[in-house]
This record gives sequence, C-alpha cells and structure tokens, in this order.
Amino acid sequence: MKKLPLFTPIRGIRPAPGKAQDVIAPPYDVLDSEEARALAQGKPLSFLHVSKAEIDLPAGTDVHAPEVYEKAAENFRRMLDDGILVQDSKPCFYIYRLQMGDHVQTGVVVGACVDDYDAGRIRRHEFTRPVKEDDRVNQIRYVRAQTGPGLIAYKPIPAAAAVIARVAAGKPAFSAVGQGGVIHTLWVVDADADIKALTAAFDTAETVYIADGHHRSAAASRVKKLMIGERGNAHTGTEPYNTYLAVAYPVDEMKIWDYNRVVRDLNGLTPAAFLAKIGESFSIEQLAGQAKPAARREFGLYLGGHWYRLKPTVPTPTRDQDPVGALDVSVLSDLVLDRILGIADLRKSDRVDFVGGIRGLGELEKRVDSGEMAAGFALFATSVDELVSVADINQVMPPKSTWFEPKLADGVVSNPLL
Repeated sequence: MKKLPLFTPIRGIRPAPGKAQDVIAPPYDVLDSEEARALAQGKPLSFLHVSKAEIDLPAGTDVHAPEVYEKAAENFRRMLDDGILVQDSKPCFYIYRLQMGDHVQTGVVVGACVDDYDAGRIRRHEFTRPVKEDDRVNQIRYVRAQTGPGLIAYKPIPAAAAVIARVAAGKPAFSAVGQGGVIHTLWVVDADADIKALTAAFDTAETVYIADGHHRSAAASRVKKLMIGERGNAHTGTEPYNTYLAVAYPVDEMKIWDYNRVVRDLNGLTPAAFLAKIGESFSIEQLAGQAKPAARREFGLYLGGHWYRLKPTVPTPTRDQDPVGALDVSVLSDLVLDRILGIADLRKSDRVDFVGGIRGLGELEKRVDSGEMAAGFALFATSVDELVSVADINQVMPPKSTWFEPKLADGVVSNPLL
C-alpha cells in the first residue's frame, strides 16, 4: 500500500461565498459552554453550533453525552444542506493567514499524514489526556469530519514559501474578523501545478512539530484505526481519514505567549513562611507595579496584593544538559510547585490552574484578589526553539508550557472522513 506524502490536499468543506463572517468561531477548547452559548446568541450560522453543540441543548447537559455529538452532526449536515458550507470539487490546499495587530503569519491548511504522526515524523511535545482524546474521537465519528485543525510548525522551506507568497498575492476566498479582532484570510490553492509543488516541497521536511492540537492529532490516529475496521477490504490507504486536518506555519512566523500559573493554597504555609521558603532558592524583590518577566529565569509572583520579582540563586539546568529541565516552566515546577507546595503532577492536580498570557497579568491579580487562588506566578514565554529542542529528542514538556496566539478559527476548513 503506497504511503501518503507528509501533507496532502483535501476536499475541504468551507463557508460559502459571503458566509465566512457569520460562520467562523473560536476553537472549541478556549470557551466553556456558557461562554459559547453567549457568543452564539443570535448567530444561527456560527460554527459553535457544531463545535460546541451543547449550546443547543438544555443548560447543564453533559458535554460528552451522545446527544451533544448527535446535535453537532445534525447541525453540520444542515449547514451543508442549506448551502452555508460547501465542499470543493477536488482536493486543494488552502493558504490561511492570521493577523493580530502587527503580527502576521501565513500558513497552509493540509491533510497531515496520520502514519507520519504515528511514526514520529510529526513530532509531539505534550502528553494527551484520555478523556479529551475520547471527546475528539466522538466528535469526528459523529460529524464524519475533522472540524478543528491542529497547529503544526515547520522549519522554513523556500520552495513552499514561493508558492504561498504567489497565491496570497491574489484575491482571497474570504477575509473575516474573528474573536479579539483577529483577521482570518483564506485562499484556495486549486491549480494542479501549485498543489504538486507544495506536496513535493513539504515532503522534503525530515520532521515537523505539533505546536497545538495534540488531542486532535491523537484522535485522528484512533479514528483511522476505527475506519479501517469499518471498511475492511475497501480500505485503500488514500481516504481522507488517513490524514488529519492541520494548518502548518513556518516556525519563524509563529508567536508563543507566556502560560502562567495560579495555585489554590500555600500547602499550609502562611504568606510570610511561603516567601521565606522561596528565598532559599530565589532572590526576591518587591515591586510597585506588575512583575512581568523580561527574560528567561525571571519569574513574577503575585501574593497578598503585592508583586515580587524572583530570580534563581541555585544552579538550574542548561538546554544542553536537559532541554526539558531547562524550561522556565520546569524550573518553577521543580523549585516551587513541587518542592514547596507539593504539587508534583500538573496534569492531575486540582490545586493549580493555568492562565494564557493573552489575558495579561491582571487575570492573575483578579483570581488571587477574589480569594479563589492563593498566589499567581508569571513566566517568560517558552520559545519555539525550546519547543523544537524538546521534540527533537522525543521528550515532552510539562503541561501547559506553550500558549500560541493568534488562535486558528473553527469552521474555516473542515476535512470529511470520506
């Protein structure tokens, strides 16, 4: 059975002309049910009716209940039947540009080869949680399409860049403004020569990297196995389910924001005792304003209405010694969260929560001042180079090490299973 290239074109399902502004929606995993319900109010064409279908069921419905996935499938099919969504007549690539303020990144919507994911050519840097995988598997199987794209980073490929630049100089299929004022622009790559050139250019990449969407990727691998079981001898290895929906961007255009932490308690310590414990491994400087880290190995602590700047005074690993241990998120976990607070497993502990840097340090202040949390920690953003260093040795980062912005929208392009 012939192996697929790393990235292949897909017969994408996308908004019909003039409908994109009404359709595109934030990714399913950045909103809770009530936020999604409020955002979709008065917007019957919003893709949230597919990606967060519980909003069309009674409040309090279990988001993992079968009726949620059934409603998602019903809504997706209705949008197709009503001509709100249309499917391209041939497999295409799609140029997908994101613009947030002055930041611009231009990538390609692709069908990423599931076999290459399974083999590690598409490299991961996070563990996945079974419950989240199960959710994505059910969503894909009921809807019969992959509707939420993964985010892939690749090292620059000049031959691909040339095609992308030329196509993106033409008229787009649509340009729409999403959440936070982010502009989402899509071009269709349907010329056979361009499709062939992009396929060949990307297939020269030895490895590419999952930036965001580990659960989407893992779910697609599981769905492929299920589909092979369903189709039996009819399976050819070239069906759309042999790929998964992703958008690939060159690493030098991507932006990682800080991913901060808040903790619910001080492990029985008073604030003064907690600061004293921190002082055994860090210098501590109280600031009049927010302590936003300006460099690696600098941390901000919000405690008792005050901000403190922390810098380690004990040796910490270098990237050459230990690419995972050298991450600032690892240093904070090792020296504070684990050693002082007794939070050893960030994946399982309910004593810690995570706040994307796009929300600002004011969100840490809000959650601590409200009494919900006892302290907040601000970190310097993980770099793309650090992500690549960890992935290249087949290791994983601590949970919630990277927060990518701007976010891809759901509903821009979907990949049908067949």
